[in-house]
Amino acid sequence: MYGEIERFIKVWISAILGLCYCYYIAARIPKGFLRLLSLLPILYLFIILPLNISSPNLVGYTSFFLVQLGILKLLHFSFNKGPLALSPPNIVHFISIASLPITPKQHPPTNQNNTTNTQKPKWLLPLKLLIFAMIACVYEYNEYFHPHFILVLYCLHLYLRLELVFALIPTPVQTLFGLETEPHFNEPYLSSSLQDFWAAMLATFLVSGLVHELIYYHVTRVPPTWEVTCFFVLHGVCTVAEVAVKKVVLRRGWRLHRAVSGPLVVAFLAISANWLFFPQLLRNEMDRKSSEEYVILVDFVKSRIYH
Repeated sequence: MYGEIERFIKVWISAILGLCYCYYIAARIPKGFLRLLSLLPILYLFIILPLNISSPNLVGYTSFFLVQLGILKLLHFSFNKGPLALSPPNIVHFISIASLPITPKQHPPTNQNNTTNTQKPKWLLPLKLLIFAMIACVYEYNEYFHPHFILVLYCLHLYLRLELVFALIPTPVQTLFGLETEPHFNEPYLSSSLQDFWAAMLATFLVSGLVHELIYYHVTRVPPTWEVTCFFVLHGVCTVAEVAVKKVVLRRGWRLHRAVSGPLVVAFLAISANWLFFPQLLRNEMDRKSSEEYVILVDFVKSRIYH
């Protein structure tokens, strides 16, 4: 495990050096094709760097940060768009914005009443951290539970892991660097429609699917099956259809109650995810490998506490 952590550190040092090149050299090249051309080596570097890590959890985080966040932000940056086009004042801000799940606020709200009304309860984040830790502890007793129950735990763990990353990383960035960031997650499981859950266009779904195929390849090291792309395209098509249907039915005064539409959205997400999103991970036993790493981590923490 120590060798894996060492490789993880080397990967991120390489990524940071690549972003330094982007800030000091590529940013001075005129936007458009020439800047994109100058960024191609870094884009390729970000694609291959996660292949140096074999830990499912470490490679998952690294691939998500470098591929889904870093590459897409640099592609926008090549045409002087996106959060990196706002001219971060220093290299630390540039690296943070490029490689972490943060987006600087462009127009901070001036109405304090609006901001306080949208704040989440302070107990919500600690509760999610507690549930996350409890699931990690339950992994030690996998053999005593039904596989379907373990699958539900694994799905919940994946969601909490992603949400906690989005919730926790902006805090030190704001504290240390003074960056005001936009929120990413707003309790999507409470959405009453696919449009509320995703808020994206069809082309965005296709790009997300292709990016996830690359992330899945980094994690599983097997050729793409295109299932996860189909998952995102399916949701894109259904979201477009939902918007079209809502325009018609709302004119007639029809509206599903939130108590009905909310569970329908969650059911559709669960069924489609079980059909297309998770199978590739489960076939390659990513749930087992990931849980084993958490068991090692829990045992390590216990050994430090009791000795």
